[in-house]
Amino acid sequence: MKKKLKIPRILKINEVNGFKIYVTFSNGEFRIIDFNLLFKLWKTDASNIEFQLTNKSTFSKVELIDQTLCWPSLKKKFKISSNEEFEVPYSVDPIVLYENSILDEKRNQIYQFGEMIKAERKSQGLTQEELARRSGTTKNYISRIENNKSGIEFSTLIKIIEIGLGRKFEYGIR
Repeated sequence: MKKKLKIPRILKINEVNGFKIYVTFSNGEFRIIDFNLLFKLWKTDASNIEFQLTNKSTFSKVELIDQTLCWPSLKKKFKISSNEEFEVPYSVDPIVLYENSILDEKRNQIYQFGEMIKAERKSQGLTQEELARRSGTTKNYISRIENNKSGIEFSTLIKIIEIGLGRKFEYGIR
């Protein structure tokens, strides 16, 4: 059976700062797309449609359409086999965006509980194995969580903190 390739898509534009766009991808990662680097990679000059994006005013009109970055004011022309032409808003392939972005460490850190769990476990003198036994999980899973290599279900997070570590977990929506 062939494994289906999941293409990360953009769920949200968090911020546009100069020619950097801070986004949230569908895999849960917060990433930064630096278009100055893309302009260099694409060897952008006046003959490319991308050249229009080097104008900050045009660039700032970015929108999220079909889970990728799009500039509706920029139109790209296509000609099909019947010689019929049509225009579509300029967009960038989400694979290109993902592969040419970097992790937004600051935003990602907010959702990584690993360091907090590890610090509390160590302050209590517990091994990963002891914490795993107390919270009904495995040492391997605790290790992956502490190293931010695994997602964690909310119910498991509460078990680790409240049962395994004996601490109170507080949460809210702001």
